[in-house]
Amino acid sequence: MKYSFTLLIALMASWLLWSGHFPDNYFVLLLGVVSVLLCLWICIRMKIVDEEGAPLELGMFRLIFLYVPYLIKEIIVSNIEVTKIILAPKLELQRNLIEVGAHQKTEIGRVVMANSITLTPGTVSVSMENDRILVHCLSFEGAEDDLSGDMDRRVCSLEGKSNAD
Repeated sequence: MKYSFTLLIALMASWLLWSGHFPDNYFVLLLGVVSVLLCLWICIRMKIVDEEGAPLELGMFRLIFLYVPYLIKEIIVSNIEVTKIILAPKLELQRNLIEVGAHQKTEIGRVVMANSITLTPGTVSVSMENDRILVHCLSFEGAEDDLSGDMDRRVCSLEGKSNAD
């Protein structure tokens, strides 16, 4: 039931965000409510509403107010580093593959970790096995950021644990 409620809130927020019709037009708002309820009903009937589809265990407050700003900062810093590499007179690519530890206790936590690595420019998560993520990096500096474990610690804190546990 709690996953259905979370999905309902997420669908309503998405619809309001993308529709551009906040309660100024009640007919359009009614159509939005009907479409959200229809989508929720279909998801429940298909039995796809579970902890993977609505990850409550990550903690929405920590995710929105602590992790997302950190991730945005990392994306901006990585964008600047990749831009410097691209605009340099001599293209100084130092491509490499590294293994990064993923100490999250849940599968969704490891997926958040791998996706966060891929979202930062200059790095791509290639594969994930158990508690290791294989990452392709454009430069040694990008590899150092991933090897530092800062992102791993922050994703672990979303789950309410430190990576030392």
